[in-house]
Amino acid sequence: MTRGLWVTLEGGDGAGKTTQAALLEEWLVAQGRSVVRTREPGGTEVGRLVRDIVLHHRGDIAPRAEALLYAADRAHHVATVVRPALERGEVVIQDRYLDSSVAYQGAGRVLDAAEVRDLSLWAAEGALPDVTVLLDLDPAAARRRLDAADKPFDRLEAEQAAFHERVRAGFLDLAASDPGRFLVLSADRPVGELAEAIRARVSAAL
Repeated sequence: MTRGLWVTLEGGDGAGKTTQAALLEEWLVAQGRSVVRTREPGGTEVGRLVRDIVLHHRGDIAPRAEALLYAADRAHHVATVVRPALERGEVVIQDRYLDSSVAYQGAGRVLDAAEVRDLSLWAAEGALPDVTVLLDLDPAAARRRLDAADKPFDRLEAEQAAFHERVRAGFLDLAASDPGRFLVLSADRPVGELAEAIRARVSAAL
C-alpha cells in the first residue's frame, strides 16, 4: 500500500471528526485528487450490520466480544475498501480505525491495550495509516456538544464520564507512542484553524 495515502481521524465522540473529514475531502477533490471517504464501523454492508450491533444493541455486550466485533468489521473493511483504494492510488479518509479500539475497548473497557491492538493488526494484516489526526477534547465539553445535538446517545456515547476519561487518556498515550504518525490537535480550536492544520500535514505527506 504505497501508491495512495491513508488518513484516519480519531478522538472521542463529539470531537468534530465528521466535520473535518468532510472539509479535508472537499479540499483534496478541489485539487483533483481521487478520494474515498469511509468509516469504522460501517464502511461496508457487513460493517453497517456490525455497527448496528455494537452501537445500538439493547443490553450488554461482553468487552472481549465487543473488541472482536470491531476487529471483524476491520478485517473486511481493509480487505474490501481501504487496500483496493490505496492500490489504485487514491486518498482514503477514514473516521476511526484501530486506535479507537485500543482507546475504547483497551482503555475504556479496561482490556489489555496491547492485545486489542495486536488483534486489530492481525485482522488488518498489519495495515497502519500514513497520517492519524487526533482531535483531543475534554469529555465534559464533548458531552455538552452531544447534548446540544439533541439526538439519542449510542451505547458508547451513553457511558459514564470515567469511561470517557479513560478513552481520552488512551488516545493521548497512543499519540505519544507514535508521534511520526499522529497529529494531535485541540478540538476546541475554530473549525477553520483545525482544517488548515490538517491540510498542512496531509499536504506534506502527499
